[in-house]
Parts: sequence; C-alpha cells; structure tokens
Amino acid sequence: MTGAGMRCDVVVIGAGISGLAAAAALSASGVAVICLEARDRVGGRVLTLEGSGRHLDLGATWFWANETAVADLLVELDLGSFQQRTAGDALFERDLTGPIRLDGNPVDSPALRFSQGAQSLAKGLAGKLASGVLHLSSPVTGVKFSDSRVVVTAAGGRIQASAVVMAIPPSLAAESIAFNPSLASNANEVIRATPVWMGSTVKAVAVFERAFWREEGLAGSAISYAGPFREFHDMSGPEDAAAAIFAFANAVELRRLPGADIERTYRQQLIRLFGGKASNPVEVLIMDWSRERYTTPRKPDLAASTAWFGHELYQRGDFQGRLHWASTETAPYFAGHIEGALIAGLRAARNVRESIAGPAPSRQ
Repeated sequence: MTGAGMRCDVVVIGAGISGLAAAAALSASGVAVICLEARDRVGGRVLTLEGSGRHLDLGATWFWANETAVADLLVELDLGSFQQRTAGDALFERDLTGPIRLDGNPVDSPALRFSQGAQSLAKGLAGKLASGVLHLSSPVTGVKFSDSRVVVTAAGGRIQASAVVMAIPPSLAAESIAFNPSLASNANEVIRATPVWMGSTVKAVAVFERAFWREEGLAGSAISYAGPFREFHDMSGPEDAAAAIFAFANAVELRRLPGADIERTYRQQLIRLFGGKASNPVEVLIMDWSRERYTTPRKPDLAASTAWFGHELYQRGDFQGRLHWASTETAPYFAGHIEGALIAGLRAARNVRESIAGPAPSRQ
C-alpha cells in the first residue's frame, strides 16, 4: 500500500482468522475490501512452523467436533485433520517430590488437530483474496469517523471507506489506534477490560527423535502444580510424525523466576516429569505471546476478565454502523477458539453488508 487517497468499501484491520474470514466473505459478495495486517505474515495467533514434514503450532492448536465453522472451512479449503493422540497414562505433579502416574489420561479431551497446522486455515483464506486486497506490514495508527465515511491511517498511507472491521483484540486496538472521535466511555471500559486470549501465555514445544513416552505407556500429558509450566500435551503429527511435547505457562509467573531462561526451565521440567529420556530434544521452540507487539497491549488491564468475551457491545456496529468488531474475544460462542474467530469474522461481514446496503428484504 502506497500513497494517500485510496478508496474502498470496507477496511478490515487484522489478517488473523477473523479478519481473513471477514475479508473473504465480503469480497465474495462483491464488496471492495482492503485488509491491513501489521505483521509480515497472516494468521495472528495461529502460527505454524513447517519443515521436514512437520507442522508445529506455536499458537492455537485444536478444534473440537462441535465446531462446525472450522469443519466447514476445512472442507472448503480441502484441508485435512486428525485426532489428538490421548492414549496412555497422564502424569500429575503436585510438588517437586516427583510426578504421580495416573491411571489413564484425564488431562486430554477428544480433540482434533490440523494436518498442515492451524496456520494453513489462514493461508487458505488469504489465498481466496484477489490481488491487492491484503497488505502485510501495514500497522494501523488511526481511524477517523464522519457521518459519511471512515478514514484509516496506516503505515503506507490513508484509505477512505464506508466502514471498518476491527479484527484485532479489542484492548490492543484501544491502546494502539487513535480513534477520532474517541470511543464512548462505557465502550472503552468494556474494551480495555476484555483480555487478549493467549495474551499472557508462553508456549514451549520440544521435538524428539521418537515418542519415547509411549514406550512407557505414557500419553505425553501432564498437569503440574509445581510449575512453572502447568499443562503438557503430545504434539506429534499424524501417523507419529515429528514426535513432540508442548506445554503452557503464564508469562508473568515465568518472569518472577530469578534469572529465568525459559528454554532451560522447560527442559528441566520435562526431565523432572518424563525422566532422562527427555534430556536431549532435537529442538526446543518457545513462543511468548505476551511479548508479541501486535498481539498484546504493552499495559494490559490487570483486572481484565473473560467475562467480557462476547459482550453485547461487540455484536453491533458503532459510529452509525461504521465500526464493527471481530476477533475471537468478541464471539458470543466459542470465544478464544478458532471457531470463535470465524464466528466473529463472519458476523462482522454480515453486519457491515447491512450497514452499507441495508437489511436484505424478507422472503414472503
């Protein structure tokens, strides 16, 4: 995107799952769209590292059988899925005296994974967009509303449109984008109190030559009260490709450790739980989402609560139908999931079409 004076019908801010779903739906209905993404990649909080036949998800990982929007998109994009491996016994670590082996695996529920990683959804959606719609490395700094238009200011210039879809976490938008006029005080309170899903999470993945834990009848799953990593799961690919275990930790808790080295801490905890065979991973990957500039506000509201997910504010347009919210946090159902991101993006697309063209006539 270069220069000033560009025009379109709708600007979508954010090329995560919700933004791409909104942009694809609007484009398919003949609406002229420009989608702006601050990062140099699509996907937002879905990020898959690929190579040597493996697909390792450093962000969102699963979907579930009742999530029909994801299932429909997989069919549309001709992408596959496979069952999360759950067979074997899980471990429970109450303290540092050693893990307890459980009878079976109460840690994992039946879930599905993406054969080519979660980011394949984002890449597939981006592939549906016409040339010139998607603009990467284009962070938005300002949105100005008037009675007849919206002016969006981004790194490459200004765009005039009839409406904007805000497909980034609401609290991030409130901190990083200058709204003119300002958001109403009651709306601003809700927005800043809505946390970023995964925004305080560190995800670590250890890749091994083989899934040694299965040889011992273990599932690769664990719950730890001793921490700092609290939850562990098998992340091996389909048909046992790329044997791996991943875990979640709270970023704030990790930083409290003196001289904390996240990778070393993760390696040590793996050995504590799974024994000496866990001491030599082929690779360890760390993703600290709390440090992602285009994911998490620099000063998140410490009192933020998921109770604000799917708030009524996010279901309707603002500024006379010129601002529409989309991101997984805004979904009334499945908030925090990829399913929620799709629901929110598609809802925003429907709402913005109505704001531009008016409601469709009722069928008699």
